[in-house]
Amino acid sequence: MSVPQVVIVGRPNVGKSSLLNWLAGRLVSVVDPTAGVTRDRVASLFHEGDRYFELVDTGGIGIVDSDDLSADIERQIEIAIEEADLILFVVDGRTGVTPLDREVAERIRRLERPTLLVVNKCDSEKTDTDVYEFLTLMDVPLVRTSVKGNRNRKELRAAILEHLPPARETETTEGAAIESDPELKLAIVGRRNVGKSTFINALAETDRMIVSEVAGTTRDSVDVRFDLDGKSFVAIDTPGVRKKKSLANDIEFYGLVRAQKSIRRADVVLMFFDASKTISQVDKQLVEFVRRYYKPCIFVVNKWDLGLEAEMTAEKWADYLAHTFGSLPYVPVAFITARDSRNIKKLINLTQELGKQARIRVSTGRLNKVVRAAVDANPPPSRRNRLPRVFFAVQVAVQPPTIVVKCNDARLFDEPWKRYLLNTLRDDLPYPDVPIKLYLRTRGEDENPEEASPSNSSD
Repeated sequence: MSVPQVVIVGRPNVGKSSLLNWLAGRLVSVVDPTAGVTRDRVASLFHEGDRYFELVDTGGIGIVDSDDLSADIERQIEIAIEEADLILFVVDGRTGVTPLDREVAERIRRLERPTLLVVNKCDSEKTDTDVYEFLTLMDVPLVRTSVKGNRNRKELRAAILEHLPPARETETTEGAAIESDPELKLAIVGRRNVGKSTFINALAETDRMIVSEVAGTTRDSVDVRFDLDGKSFVAIDTPGVRKKKSLANDIEFYGLVRAQKSIRRADVVLMFFDASKTISQVDKQLVEFVRRYYKPCIFVVNKWDLGLEAEMTAEKWADYLAHTFGSLPYVPVAFITARDSRNIKKLINLTQELGKQARIRVSTGRLNKVVRAAVDANPPPSRRNRLPRVFFAVQVAVQPPTIVVKCNDARLFDEPWKRYLLNTLRDDLPYPDVPIKLYLRTRGEDENPEEASPSNSSD
């Protein structure tokens, strides 16, 4: 189970970013009275009681962006709330209920997610009796807060902890995967006309998808169930993606959005390339989505019969991919010809191996033995006339494997050493082919995480 996502939503200027900074005890999100300052999602790791969770700030719902980025902001909000385990619906206690608040409430109700109603800007007890009008928006637990007045910070954190989803028991024996092999969701992504639908047909052994040489035939993501060796899988076929500037209409625009969504909900991503063509900017964009969401991935070179005709060897293609995507050297490469069902079973077997790796939880003892050996072999260099020190490490989640390293000051560890530690974890723990999410945290400052950046890079 990954770290729970607690997402802050609301109309512009209700104090969402201020609330995140206040809870974190540091500047995480930019705060400005101008509506629309927050565009991308901004996340911070929290440790409360015995639980970890990520608190995610989002842009204001309903904002008209001055740079014509409203659609991009809205897409980031949509991603955040779809992934939310708990929603903090923030409203302004001074202005009262607004029509836009009601629109936001209606949107949240449709999601059927656990929700806390946070009435912010309750700067004094005089406003406390006026907050109950907000219960007309949603019948959910209500918490009054004031960032300016520093009111009820502890109460809000306690409410978040109370309403998080129950922690799953994912502890296994050291280095062992979960006993039962659960159903995997495989996202099939790539630019147009690389043979994704042909691959789906080969899996399903039927003409489940329309296969055509006309680029862009698949316009929506489609789930196809198939069985192999008594195990069930879901293949998510996605639209072929074009360069953003080449998007001709709304159908193609939403095809790009759906491709991103398919990546997010997949257990393993199969990133398709055409053996007869060079890697494109679109390919790089899709791989960046995979990296950003910490998804196990396989680079699939399809139409390998054409690659052989062009006198390309598997070694040359593997080197080409490694050079192009240097930050993801751990991603395995598979060569198939979907039209002839060549090497497809081997590919599916490989997806199972990656799915298992992503679900492994190692013991704290084993993890700390690896971290201590890494520090002894290559101590982090001193910085700001101070010596960085590592105290201990703990794995807090799976899918992706998420590791928190407690230290004397997270700011003292430079990026090369973080990458070294990440490489060591991948070499010495059972995660050779999947991304690892790594956080460095200053001991004694539970609400002050410093995420290794890029935390799934190994170069």
